[in-house]
Amino acid sequence: MGESNGDMEIEVLENDIRTLRKLLREKVQQLKTLKKHFQKNCVTKLNNDEIARYSRQIILSEIGVQGQLKLKKASVLVVGAGGLGCPSALYLAGAGIGRIGVLDYDEVELTNLHRQLLHTEATVGLTKVDSVQAQLEQLNSQIEIQTHHTQLTSDNAIAILEQYDVIVDATDNVATRYLLNDACVMLGKPLVSGSALQLEGQLTVYNYRGGPCYRCLFPTPPPPESVTNCGDGGVLGAITGVIGALQALETIKIVLSNEGVLSGRLLLFDGQQSAFRNLKLRPKKPTCAVCSDTPTVTKLVDYEQFCRMKATDKDTALSLLAPSERISVREYHDQWVATGQPHLLIDVRGANQFEMCQLPGAPVNIPIEDILSGKRTDEILSQLERSPVPVYVVCRRGNDSQLAVRHLEPLFRSRNLAPPRDLSGGLHAWTKTVDPNFPIY
Repeated sequence: MGESNGDMEIEVLENDIRTLRKLLREKVQQLKTLKKHFQKNCVTKLNNDEIARYSRQIILSEIGVQGQLKLKKASVLVVGAGGLGCPSALYLAGAGIGRIGVLDYDEVELTNLHRQLLHTEATVGLTKVDSVQAQLEQLNSQIEIQTHHTQLTSDNAIAILEQYDVIVDATDNVATRYLLNDACVMLGKPLVSGSALQLEGQLTVYNYRGGPCYRCLFPTPPPPESVTNCGDGGVLGAITGVIGALQALETIKIVLSNEGVLSGRLLLFDGQQSAFRNLKLRPKKPTCAVCSDTPTVTKLVDYEQFCRMKATDKDTALSLLAPSERISVREYHDQWVATGQPHLLIDVRGANQFEMCQLPGAPVNIPIEDILSGKRTDEILSQLERSPVPVYVVCRRGNDSQLAVRHLEPLFRSRNLAPPRDLSGGLHAWTKTVDPNFPIY
């Protein structure tokens, strides 16, 4: 009875929160309408509030009053409201960029909060663009925040990007990088591009004052299986904060036409050593498919097809194996776990992930890197030759486990062992279909 009452209380509170959120959105819209009606948004001079707010940067010789007016007149689109987009948008708003657009298709999740610091526990479940807009408007009510709750595609990119002066690429997938690059070249917009993974970050500016574009350096996309995102590789929140803040800095320098913009150079940040390196990039490619004098790419294409990857920051499910080489987690549970039949389960996640949670049945942890490099492979094969049992392979989402099976299969066959099979969907599928209390991350 107590548990039932607790569930009802939680449901009532969740309904109250939804009602309050709706009311908040309505009040925010009313406030914006009133401000537009009563405030004269003059971009030819600074009002007293703006002078006080921005005084610490106005006194810099690199900015001054005229520079602050340039910032006030400028418009910037931040594509991606995640680990890079949050700090970038925050510092752009603080600096007084007059109009900031925020584009993202996603909603706030608990796994975002360690690095996407404009979002909070209270905004979990909200769209990211609404969450960012609410925070930025609390920080600076004198600027305009526009939201684009959509996924950027070849169909809408030109219409959205042409509304802004500078584009910030704060995404985490290859297809969108190519899309943004090509659209910016076609529109003549500078593209401030950043990335962060694990303890490292990178930053450069494409398509600026004769510098190279993304395609100049990477004319063809990488193989899908070679691409690692934050969900698989991990990232420290402070790394995204550093790179996102630097993206804001480069954007401000572009708006001000200041010296030292990272065009033609790549900034590398090593968080482990707290070290920066500045590398000179190859110059603009005369035969570039999109930015040369005779481009072969003159309109936006299907970038998911071009890259053979989804244009999403979400984990993308690979399909490398035949159905006969895989088994559903439900079938695996019923046939092997529930019955206690002898078998070997190899978990190919990293040691830290394995320590967080693991399936029942005493799985063996051999990280995917060790399998691909051959470490411990002979040990496992020798053990199976002495005591043959069925072998299954699991990972977080069923991608690395497929790579492992594909690598191990010929080795098993060479020793007349039955090849291993992949647990389709990995631990996420286990939580969804077998045990809803199993941790998900």
